[in-house]
Amino acid sequence: MSSGFTILDAFVLVAYLGGTTALGMWVGRRQQGSKDYFVAGRQIPWWAVLFSIVATETSALTFISIPGLAYAGNLGFLQVVAGYIVGRIGVALLLLPRYYQGEIVTVYTLLQQRFGLATRRLTSIVFMVTRAMADSVRIFATAIPVALILGDRIPTRWAMPLSILVLGAVTIIYTWKGGMRAVVWTEILQASVYLLGGVSAVVILGNAVPGGWSAILSQAGAAGKLQAIDFSFDISRPHTVWAGLIGGGFLSMASHGADQLIVQRLLSSKNLREAQRAIIGSGIVVFGQMALFLVVGLGLWVHFGGQTFATTDSIFPRFIIEQMPAGLTGLLVAAIIAAAMSTQSGSINSLAAASTHDIYMPLTGRAADDPATFRAGRRFTLAWGIALTGGALLFRDQGTPVVVVALGIASFTYGGLLGVFFLGNFWPRATQRDAILGLTIGISAMAFVVFARQLSAAFPWLGDALGPFARIAWPWYVLIGTSITMIVGISSSVLFPRARRASQDS
Repeated sequence: MSSGFTILDAFVLVAYLGGTTALGMWVGRRQQGSKDYFVAGRQIPWWAVLFSIVATETSALTFISIPGLAYAGNLGFLQVVAGYIVGRIGVALLLLPRYYQGEIVTVYTLLQQRFGLATRRLTSIVFMVTRAMADSVRIFATAIPVALILGDRIPTRWAMPLSILVLGAVTIIYTWKGGMRAVVWTEILQASVYLLGGVSAVVILGNAVPGGWSAILSQAGAAGKLQAIDFSFDISRPHTVWAGLIGGGFLSMASHGADQLIVQRLLSSKNLREAQRAIIGSGIVVFGQMALFLVVGLGLWVHFGGQTFATTDSIFPRFIIEQMPAGLTGLLVAAIIAAAMSTQSGSINSLAAASTHDIYMPLTGRAADDPATFRAGRRFTLAWGIALTGGALLFRDQGTPVVVVALGIASFTYGGLLGVFFLGNFWPRATQRDAILGLTIGISAMAFVVFARQLSAAFPWLGDALGPFARIAWPWYVLIGTSITMIVGISSSVLFPRARRASQDS
């Protein structure tokens, strides 16, 4: 039994934070302009980009929540993760070749070339608002398990804001100093730490349960918790083959093909072939990573005897407190923080890149190699770092419902963004008007779908009308949003054609 958070645990945690900051500042010590700062001069090897992508999409919520999925259910989430691989293959074959036809820093530059400056600005702003809100909440959520793990050492009311501030300060320092190089190489360290934490949990669970993992798997199998495939077609169920492969595939195409956070890493690769290897390989690694944390959830279910908890997110932190030996508790706390830092650093850099290249440069007329652009990029990095940290602090009194709502923002904006890219690539008749109209209606419609359950609760007389929308499972959101955006854009181009010159207006 662990005696709580010991001096040794504190030493491990401080060493990790100090080491990460030092590594980030060292690898990014020489910056030579905006391109070097935001895409590392396109010199990052594919395997480093691969693990950077994995670390970026693995937040502290993933580390904590995935074991809870298996604890409360089974291995069905792997069907969605399999869809992630399918979506990545789609990005590698359909979108990446277009991204490597020119020297771009943000993916939204292509939309200006295809439609016009207004489309570039709008899609970039949608990305920035979505990313800032969602990742502020992820940072906030990190403080919850950290406060629980620290126990009585620090009062909860101080542990949460203090952990947010320390986490934010450390991440801002090395991201501001080192740019994309610092982000990528520190994310490799961070991915190693949280994967080591997951493996450590598997080993300790095997030793804590009589009979080890053979007994765990036997009991889990008897309870049906090893089920990983469900061929039933029910749009209200998120973990089926159809929701996973189709819905998860579109979700992955949007998050890895239309979101600057991930695309910026792919643009840091040496060439198209290496970027394709990185994105497809990341899907395979993510599948293994999710399987690891789901297996941890099975072990926790046997260890706690199927005990019911107020929230499944508290199960893994409780195990860390009660079972991890001194030193490993610190490692697991570091693992949770590592997952959050990788998300935050990547968000800061991608938000600064979008602000600099999509907003600042078009407004000022400056070139990417202008020293003033580099200085502006660093100022935006600092500003976004402060904004994300401040946003996380604002959520401290909001409660779980706001967390859930904020994390769902990407669900209804991703479809619109992906739909615009599809219009640009696969529908030559579409103009800027069609793209903006499709994006606006697509996002508006998905906001209605995503919040149908909340609207139904607030207005009971709408319950019957909203019921079908409230039952739609989240993996289908991006597919629906993409379809609406494309249908509206295509219909607009066919029903209301106008001169192509309009697509070039800003």
